[in-house]
Amino acid sequence: MHFQVTWSDEALLRSLTPSVLALLVRRGADFAAAEDAVQDALVEAVRVWPADPPRDPKGWLVTVAWRRFLDAARSDAARRRREDLVDEEPAPGPAPAVDDTLQLYFLCAHPSLTPSSAVALTLRAVGGLTTRQIAQAYLVPETTMAQRISRAKRTVSGVRFDQPGDVATVLRVLYLVFNEGYSGDVDLSAEAIRLTRQLAAAIDHPEVAGLLALMLLHHARRAARTAPDGSLVPLAEQDRGRWDTELIAEGVEILQAALARDRLGEFQAQAAIAALHADAPTAEETDWVQIVEWYDELARLTDSPVVRLNRAVAVGEADGPRAGLAALAKLNDALPRHAAVAAYLHERDGDLATAARLYAEAAQKAPNLAERDHLTRQAARLNARRGC
Repeated sequence: MHFQVTWSDEALLRSLTPSVLALLVRRGADFAAAEDAVQDALVEAVRVWPADPPRDPKGWLVTVAWRRFLDAARSDAARRRREDLVDEEPAPGPAPAVDDTLQLYFLCAHPSLTPSSAVALTLRAVGGLTTRQIAQAYLVPETTMAQRISRAKRTVSGVRFDQPGDVATVLRVLYLVFNEGYSGDVDLSAEAIRLTRQLAAAIDHPEVAGLLALMLLHHARRAARTAPDGSLVPLAEQDRGRWDTELIAEGVEILQAALARDRLGEFQAQAAIAALHADAPTAEETDWVQIVEWYDELARLTDSPVVRLNRAVAVGEADGPRAGLAALAKLNDALPRHAAVAAYLHERDGDLATAARLYAEAAQKAPNLAERDHLTRQAARLNARRGC
């Protein structure tokens, strides 16, 4: 089922979606059936509300969604429970104040789901996006995304709603959403920030705050990341006057409050690195020594080879390119972007021939067209300097 929202209160509908869905599930509705019923209610809201807005939008959605659920239940195997379900129909009036949004996050990021399925289900059930919007954002056919969401809904339908969830899994899913950026008519970075704000309001956890701070600090640089022709602009070359100082200030404030609790996690460490970049008036004034220290903390927390790859870049800035190359030599050269890092450090060390070769090699392995074009231009620039 799909609906196109052109009405100005789309944001209100999407903000109410998770709590309405959670209420239906807590009342005993199967997750898959409840999610379909909520989608039906959203369609009805888009049709009715512009001319006749309800006094209690959430209560209206709960009532309509529950009735749609009952209609569906009467037409399938749940018919035998019809009388019981009718007895449970909520009386008209304000919806209960209980907010089960957090449990809905846990359900959509259930460990039994693949990362891609968890992301899709979170965007649909918690984010309130349509299947069409999600498919466009991930550049896949709508039928493919519909099948993915249906499988995910079936997978979690048997999970009890009161089971404890894993915050780390939820954060990982939201981080995956954020990293998709912008595609189609849905800005997934902005959507991830909205959902993470919602999660931060529902749970007092320093890593939730750390992830929100990280997203805000990265998002603050978005306008400066691409040139008018769409090409990538490296961090060192970005116009810092185009960075969003309000987002940076908010991100730093959230991060400082999280760090003060002395429960360091990987998202807080990543946010601290982003904050140090944001704090530097110019690229030359970046505190690379402190950034290396934070990468050391991050490597200790994650033991991630990708973190160590990024650390090699920071070491190259703090202690010189040869120190960076020495750190890089300890890593597997099959790592994504290894060749690009090696090219940059060799260029800094004055070995233009090796750098140009590595830039060209990195371009062939680039994960997207924008990055491939950037690396190809880097190789061409160095070859032109060498007179090749």
